[in-house]
Amino acid sequence: MPADAHRRPRLAVWKFASCDGCQLTLLDCEDELLGIAEEWEISHFLEASSAPAPGPYDLSLVEGSVTTPEDVDRIHRIRADSRRLVTIGACATAGGVQALRNYADVAEFTSVVYARPDYIATLATSTPISAHVPVDFELRGCPIDRGQLIEVITAFLAGRKPDVPAHSVCFECKRRGTVCVTVARGTPCLGPVTHAGCGALCPTFGRGCYGCFGPSDSTNFTAFVPLLRRDGMDTLDIVRVLRTFNTAAEEFDTASRKEVDE
Repeated sequence: MPADAHRRPRLAVWKFASCDGCQLTLLDCEDELLGIAEEWEISHFLEASSAPAPGPYDLSLVEGSVTTPEDVDRIHRIRADSRRLVTIGACATAGGVQALRNYADVAEFTSVVYARPDYIATLATSTPISAHVPVDFELRGCPIDRGQLIEVITAFLAGRKPDVPAHSVCFECKRRGTVCVTVARGTPCLGPVTHAGCGALCPTFGRGCYGCFGPSDSTNFTAFVPLLRRDGMDTLDIVRVLRTFNTAAEEFDTASRKEVDE
């Protein structure tokens, strides 16, 4: 960054449309959080404190997607107040599960759910933060990995780029010595096109990856989708597995729309 020698850099954590799980990951850092608090002044974090301080901030961590007109205005104010802005989690980086609205009629939803839908101010889509303001780094996951979160915060404190691998979950399976569930059992698995970070948790317990860390930097859905069909998935299954936590991620969105169109 680097920080001003006369003060601790200021950290802010913000919530948009989300479940709060990624903010809780920061609180779950426990002993590491004490070290973070020694190096950073945590100026705004409503999940942890009811006494927020106004900006500017050296680093803002943003959880959640943009789903209302108010969200649009607020993220622009936060961006203007933040020297660096990092999005954390599937909602902030790829619209979250709430981006399922992107494929439906939101007006119909609100008319069914609310007695007075005219009181509801919402957008027709759920979009990632990067669709509205420049983002300095995106940390994937639903929820994010605490080790990767600490790496990101430490990296920005030191003024360097975070060292977060962009390869697929398959690399993590190989490193753990986990037998490939697709090769060994014919289990459909999104591991080849999913960003690493979870430690290959699901394949380690014998089930296929379902893409909670979003697309890796080297996806090839043209070659990959036929493998899902070979392992027993039909069009509806493929669309459903691509439209989960990272629904609005460009690669997942494009592949799922192609399945529907065909």
